[in-house]
Amino acid sequence: MGIIGMVKLINRIEIEEIIMKMIIDTDRLRLRVFEAEDFHVAKGFWGNDEVMVYSGGAVEHDLLPVVLDSYAKCYEKHGLSIFAVVEKESGNVIGAAGFKLKSSPETVELIYHFIQESWGKGYATEAAIACINVAKNHGQVKKIFASADPNNEQSFKILEKLGFDYQGLKWFEDTEQEEPYYSMNL
Repeated sequence: MGIIGMVKLINRIEIEEIIMKMIIDTDRLRLRVFEAEDFHVAKGFWGNDEVMVYSGGAVEHDLLPVVLDSYAKCYEKHGLSIFAVVEKESGNVIGAAGFKLKSSPETVELIYHFIQESWGKGYATEAAIACINVAKNHGQVKKIFASADPNNEQSFKILEKLGFDYQGLKWFEDTEQEEPYYSMNL
């Protein structure tokens, strides 16, 4: 193989890697696998006390690279994870949306967090719809659940708008409180 052939092969591999990292596009958003370079922007949502006030508090900044890496590995293993949410117009990561997996991809937890500048623009709903479509196309997901802090009324509205059914209150160890619990069967 000559130099030109090698360059074409390398370019094809790079393009395939980029495509594999892109999960789904919506009108305004792209969901993709998290990369190590997303560490700095992740501080704007997971590392922000105001954003995470209803989610057990901000993640310590030095832990964020480990979190991002674990989500990338989860996607490699299961084909599902929590994804970076990119605003197409700006090309900036504005949040995260996707699924926490406990033991198998049959039952997954939907989560979403966004930088404050993107609140109130419908991005959480749009990203959540995209995530539900990913789950439907995955082939193994049978049930999606979600919960929210009892004071986070905006999340209740989003979940109900998406078609989740309210199941009642449930205790969550990670937040150490009872939270409204919603589910959706696929």
